[in-house]
Amino acid sequence: MKNIVLMGFMGAGKTTVGKRLAKALSCEFIDTDERIEKEQGRKISDIFAEDGEQAFRDMETDLLKRLQDSKDTFVLSIGGGMPVREENRALLRKIGTVVYLKTSKDEIIRRVSGDTKRPLLQGGALEEKVTSLMNAREHIYMETAHREVVTDGKYPQQIVEELMK
Repeated sequence: MKNIVLMGFMGAGKTTVGKRLAKALSCEFIDTDERIEKEQGRKISDIFAEDGEQAFRDMETDLLKRLQDSKDTFVLSIGGGMPVREENRALLRKIGTVVYLKTSKDEIIRRVSGDTKRPLLQGGALEEKVTSLMNAREHIYMETAHREVVTDGKYPQQIVEELMK
C-alpha cells in the first residue's frame, strides 16, 4: 500500500479522518503539526511567536525530507500551509497519494470559530482571514492533489469509506 497524505484547509478534518483511516488500514498515523510540537517541545503557536512563521515552515520541510525515506506505511495529516512551498509539494507527491479534503468556506468558519490554537487566525475578522487564506491556497491544493474529496455534509467515517474505495 502507498502512503496517503491528507491535505486541506485548517478545520477540513485531516486529523480526525486521518486517525480513522490509519486504523482502518492498520498503519501508522502521523500529524505533522503534532510531530513538530513533540520534536520541538513546544506548541505551534509558541514556535510562531518565538521564531516566526519562516522557521516553522523550515521545520515542516525538514520533517517531509525525513518522512520520504521512511520504509513504514502511514497516513500523513499535514498543516494547511505546508503545500505553499513548492519544494514541499514535490516532497508530498513523492511520499504518497495526496488527497485534498475540500471544505467550503462557511463550513471551515463554523468548524474553527472559537479555536485559539491556530496562529494564522488569531486577532481580527475570522471570515476575512479564512477567505484570504483560502483564496491564496486553494489552487495550490488542487494542483498538488492526486485526488479531491468534498467533506461538507459528511461524517468522518463517510469520508474514510470514500477514501477506502
